[in-house]
Amino acid sequence: MADEAAALRSKILAANDQPLEQVELPEWGITAFVRTMRAGERDAWEQEMIGKGEGERRENLRASLVARCLVDSSGQRVFADADVLALSAKAAGPVDRAFAVATRLNGLSQNDVEELEKNLPDAPV
Repeated sequence: MADEAAALRSKILAANDQPLEQVELPEWGITAFVRTMRAGERDAWEQEMIGKGEGERRENLRASLVARCLVDSSGQRVFADADVLALSAKAAGPVDRAFAVATRLNGLSQNDVEELEKNLPDAPV
C-alpha cells in the first residue's frame, strides 16, 4: 500500500499540469500565452483580492490575474506583480480576453469572480 501511495505521489509531483493556452492580443500587436497558477499562487492571489480585514479590499482584479498568468512561449511571466497598475491602465478589451482565458484555465467560475469582486471597492461614479 505504501508503494502505491509513493508511486502516486511521484506521478503527481512529476506531472506537467500547467498548460499554456495561446491568446491573440492584436491591440498590442502580440500573441502571448496564458498559464495556470500553482496552488500557492492562487491562494496568495485570492488572499490579496480579499484582504485581511474590513476595509482592506484590493482593486484591479483583472489586471492582477492577467499579470500573474500572461507568459511567453517558454512559460516566463510577462509582467511582475509591480506592473499591475500599469497593466490596469491599458485597454480593457485585451485585458478582458486574457482574463477570460486565465479564469477558465484556473478553474475560476463566474461565481468565484463575483465573490472576489464583492470585496473590491465600488467604482467611482
